[in-house]
Amino acid sequence: MSQPKFLRLATLPHSLGRLALGLGLGLLMVTLSGCGRLTPMAPRQIVLKQAWEIESGDRVAGQLVTGSLGDISLRLQGARLRAPFTGQVELAAKGFNCIYFSSPEVPAYLFRYCGVSQPRVGSVEAGTVMGRGRYIHFATLRRQPDGSWAMVEPSDRVLERSLNRPPPRLPF
Repeated sequence: MSQPKFLRLATLPHSLGRLALGLGLGLLMVTLSGCGRLTPMAPRQIVLKQAWEIESGDRVAGQLVTGSLGDISLRLQGARLRAPFTGQVELAAKGFNCIYFSSPEVPAYLFRYCGVSQPRVGSVEAGTVMGRGRYIHFATLRRQPDGSWAMVEPSDRVLERSLNRPPPRLPF
């Protein structure tokens, strides 16, 4: 009859047994502490004032629509997409690989980026990489008094901040 594993561990030389036990406990702690980050975030759904017949994520003649009216489309040429301010990145419920970016620095606005691969969801600092993509479709939305959102003219300053590395902070 074989012994249970925990009894066999106890028969190892004292220092080796303690090492094995310590490594096992350490691995368990790392595994358990990492589980909190694995919780999937629910995609954000918004009510958009304008409704287009064809929107990002739709299919036409079997082909995927990746941009829509109100979007500015950019070829990134390997550039990373960065957070324009400190804020929050959320997956969008609609659209082709879309994320929403919001920030308390511009609370009445929501920025939508579509075509994003490997999105970093959650809280981000200004300049943090939010994702990548070959082509990005950018839209600016403004909160309306009734709580819905309306597309407005995109801000070139926000778009520039999304594509450029932030200047280094001066140590004071």
